[in-house]
Amino acid sequence: KELIYIAVSVTNGCEYCTHSHTAAAVAKGMTPAQHEELLAVIGMANETNALVNGLRVPVDDAFLK
Repeated sequence: KELIYIAVSVTNGCEYCTHSHTAAAVAKGMTPAQHEELLAVIGMANETNALVNGLRVPVDDAFLK
């Protein structure tokens, strides 16, 4: 759950929430490597989302079911 909180906090630009949920995730065992990978995935997802929204890519029929 903390990883989801980190992703949302980073995406929304909430510095307080990002730090507090990162600290909680570390306390629960998140490693520096896991944190780096999480941030890379967050960045890639946000970039991809922005591109798809900007290009107005239609949703595939397979995903509408």
